[in-house]
Amino acid sequence: MQIPKPKPIRSSVATGEGGFGDTVGIKHVVRACGKRSAIGLSAFLVTLTLSNFAYAANCKGTSAPGVDWSDCNKKQLMLGGIDLEGGNLVSTDFTLTDLRDANLTAANLEKATLVRSSLAGARADKANFAKVEAYRSSFAGISAEGASFNSSELQRTNFSGAKLTGADFEKAELGRANFEKAVLTGTRFPMANLSRATFSGSTFEGPIDFTDAFMFLTRIEGVDLSAATGLEQEQVNLTCGDSATKLPAGLSVPANWPCPVD
Repeated sequence: MQIPKPKPIRSSVATGEGGFGDTVGIKHVVRACGKRSAIGLSAFLVTLTLSNFAYAANCKGTSAPGVDWSDCNKKQLMLGGIDLEGGNLVSTDFTLTDLRDANLTAANLEKATLVRSSLAGARADKANFAKVEAYRSSFAGISAEGASFNSSELQRTNFSGAKLTGADFEKAELGRANFEKAVLTGTRFPMANLSRATFSGSTFEGPIDFTDAFMFLTRIEGVDLSAATGLEQEQVNLTCGDSATKLPAGLSVPANWPCPVD
């Protein structure tokens, strides 16, 4: 019986030298199957498919450090205090989920959905929050030192009292975000949208990077920015400070300070 030549199969499991994830591997399979029945070839393909499922995310599996919940639906759950250290949480949907006091240390949450969720008091040092959607969420009191929030959607997010030493918010959307009393030593905000964000009461020892950040009506009343880097007069002119605000050398207090209450 003539067996139609199948198209090359790409497998996330069987790849590499001699595997079925490349054209050479497929040709060997076709030659081997040329003398078999169509049923035998079908059985082989089913086995290959099942082997792929064995390596898929275990969305119903028990939570544990290093768990793989990538692309899983974890919406509206009570997961306070859960230990997901080092977990693969890429594109996981945590909408409206309670993750208070969770251990997310070094977890990968890239492209996860955290809309209106709570991570208050969580441990997330070195975690990856790049490209997450987390508007109107609570990160109050979180420890996320050295964490990445690159290109994330964080509008109206609460970071009050958060420990964010060395965190990176490059190109993040932070409109109306609240950093009141947060620790921001070495935190980076290059090209971030900080319009109407609040930094009142925040503290940092050492530089904080505002290079090319958009700071329309950003609240910096009482904040010591003398060690800040990347600040230009054009940015400062858009902000809201007061007589207690300290600016880097060479920058002057705008005539519109103080701003009216927003």
